[in-house]
Amino acid sequence: MNVPVDFSKVPDHVPRELVLDYPLCARKVVYENPYETLIARVHEGPKIFYSTEVFPVRQGGWVVRDAEFLRQIYGDNEHFSKSGFTQMAAMIGEQWDVIPTELDPPRHTGFRRALNGLFTPNKLAELEGKVRERARELVANFKDRDSCDFIREFAVPYPVMIFLELLGLPVERMDEFLVWENQILHSADPEVRKHGVRSVKAVLLEAIEEKRRNPGHDLITNALNLQVDGKPVSEIEVFGHCFNLYIGGLDTVASMLGWHFYHLATHLDLQRQLRAEPSLLKPAIEEMLRAYGVTTTFRICIRDYSIGGVTFKPGDRVAMATPLASRDPEQYDDPHEIRVDRKPRHLTFGSGIHSCLGLHLARREILVAMEEMFAALPEFSVKPGEKIPFFIGSIHHLEGLPIQWA
Repeated sequence: MNVPVDFSKVPDHVPRELVLDYPLCARKVVYENPYETLIARVHEGPKIFYSTEVFPVRQGGWVVRDAEFLRQIYGDNEHFSKSGFTQMAAMIGEQWDVIPTELDPPRHTGFRRALNGLFTPNKLAELEGKVRERARELVANFKDRDSCDFIREFAVPYPVMIFLELLGLPVERMDEFLVWENQILHSADPEVRKHGVRSVKAVLLEAIEEKRRNPGHDLITNALNLQVDGKPVSEIEVFGHCFNLYIGGLDTVASMLGWHFYHLATHLDLQRQLRAEPSLLKPAIEEMLRAYGVTTTFRICIRDYSIGGVTFKPGDRVAMATPLASRDPEQYDDPHEIRVDRKPRHLTFGSGIHSCLGLHLARREILVAMEEMFAALPEFSVKPGEKIPFFIGSIHHLEGLPIQWA
């Protein structure tokens, strides 16, 4: 955190001693586990600080590393807004919302109430057969070998296949969606990111029109039939919701799977314990969700707000960094240890009215993945001598995970 700071990019109300370099938004690959190195070092500094390049479009903002402070901000819709924070529409010169992610109350309230019914645990339990089928299909591709790249061969395609299944789209389009996802979320080139957004928009609008003509048993059809505050939703609102599922449900689940299986492949005692006691899978997943928060989302301050001796001003951006909250030493004893009996109160899926709409689906996908991998493969570990590429950015993930088994 010793990179020289360009103070011309810093608002006048920000104390100069709180302006620091923040390496975790760098959009680059590193070869040291950031949770054990970079994140641990950030926790040696102030609980709130300012970085000149924290927002996705290289704009400055506050970084909050304290879990309790983050929890307070998550719950405060009077001082903070999410309107337009993803920059997806603005990126291509348009005006539409990623729904319900970019909505504030009261508009958010009606949409969230309507959408919650599509994502209850009972509703998602109906999908378990399809989720398990996709997991088995992917594992079958490599189970008769002695190794695989878990990221490329399982973690990345698995949630994409489920997303396409949910929306009633052909799984044969998976490769296209993977390319666009990578362009939107990981490219540093604005033109490449714009191309990804436009491509996904075109395909989703085409699919929505097709489902309007030929309804099915899928989330697009369900969304077309929704009413919000007594009014039918518009086509662009249905698109905004489908786009939210796309950017919210693919990369995050793939990233979570990568970190969880990396941990299992490097901590064989835990892997053996979970294989021997399957009843511990759910609490272990919850603890790994705590330890490996992967996303940084953002809020925009809309009224003066003071917390932890720092004052945010209207227009200030605030990074809600769950990777930092997940390793807060004041929130968790020995935060770098995985303890199956911890029962953590974590922020990995957010908190408050904007908590992750698909959290039940994400948990189910991770559980099924572990069950099917354990059932099909013997004990696995990271291939000796392999350097693991860790990507740090708004979503931390592994770019590869070569594992082997006997």
